[in-house]
Amino acid sequence: MFRDPDVLVVGGGPAGRALAAATAERGLRTTLVDPAPEAPWRATYGCWADELPDDLPPSVIAARATGRAIALSEHRLGWEYAVLDVPALRAHLDGELARRGVQVRAGRAAAWASGAVHLSGAEELRAAVVVDAGGHRQPLRAAPRRRPSAEQTAAGVVVDEAIAAPLVAPGEALFMDWRPDHGEPGWPTFLYGVPLGGGAVLLEETSLARRPGLPLPVLRRRLRARLARHGITPPPDAATEAVRFPVDSPRHRTPGVLAFGAAAPLVHPASGFSVATSLRLAPAVADAIAAGPDRALAAAHAVVWPRGAGAVHRFRRIGLEALLRMPPAEVPAFFETFFALPPRHRWCYLVGRADVRGTAATMRALWAGAGWRMRARLIAPAVLPPAVLPPTVLPPTGV
Repeated sequence: MFRDPDVLVVGGGPAGRALAAATAERGLRTTLVDPAPEAPWRATYGCWADELPDDLPPSVIAARATGRAIALSEHRLGWEYAVLDVPALRAHLDGELARRGVQVRAGRAAAWASGAVHLSGAEELRAAVVVDAGGHRQPLRAAPRRRPSAEQTAAGVVVDEAIAAPLVAPGEALFMDWRPDHGEPGWPTFLYGVPLGGGAVLLEETSLARRPGLPLPVLRRRLRARLARHGITPPPDAATEAVRFPVDSPRHRTPGVLAFGAAAPLVHPASGFSVATSLRLAPAVADAIAAGPDRALAAAHAVVWPRGAGAVHRFRRIGLEALLRMPPAEVPAFFETFFALPPRHRWCYLVGRADVRGTAATMRALWAGAGWRMRARLIAPAVLPPAVLPPTVLPPTGV
């Protein structure tokens, strides 16, 4: 006789797989549902090395590098940056799912209603605890979005480290390079350059956030121009990458559902990072679920959104809106001020997701270092509606 699982995880990305393995490890019958559970992951996942859980196998880290950034001048970040070996991470998590006996099913969640997950094809799945780990699409979210998303978009190419050396030296990660070397006016973009291991480097033209997102053809054109300016010509068969995801997904508040990973959302509005946070939180969330059936959902929600995390999230969203409203020419100056802050303030803003006091101290330090015009830019988002920008018009050739 079929028994409903204790935990049903919708979404098989890093967050969903990590949490499903963790709940099964604690003796809970766990089912994971994903539209294409065998499909490979094609994104590049980066994070600060100190964010990763201690028990993650060393094999899942493809490269480590010292980080630097260029705004109006160059800044050494002082922390180690890690790029994950995505196939190795996938193999590790899949091995944990198999070892813990997680049932993995193919299926697309269409809706959440009457205490059940409704799949395409009219099938219903129930569980004591239902988790939406379906990424930024938030498949179990009840309320529709009210406005266009602010999106991070990027277009990249993978080259040998010797080819990338004029911009990214071996052993380094270029977190941001805001120099307008692409030669175009308009919405500001930066170069992101990180080692992938095995002598390969990803060079990616990135729009940190825009509502709506800057089109990929614009980013590809700017990337070609930037690389050409530095004498870099990627080989014709070089691997490429395209990135598009929202950085302002609404809080998932559907009753009866625990949101986890990017669906929560755990995505940092300033960096776009979420994977390391999800991997680190998965065991604690699983502990909360396993502690007792009566308050499992509330206890797990308190782990995902501990006291203070909501306030910090709102602070970060205000910072995002400030960036969206900032004239393009002022963006590098804003990051010059940010990167000049003491390391403890920068680290708190990038990592301290529940540190209200530290975040407030960072905001005060940023205010103190800003000029009057920038201070006005920082205040405006607190009193004005979200900024929606006009679409970017591509040239007739679409290049």
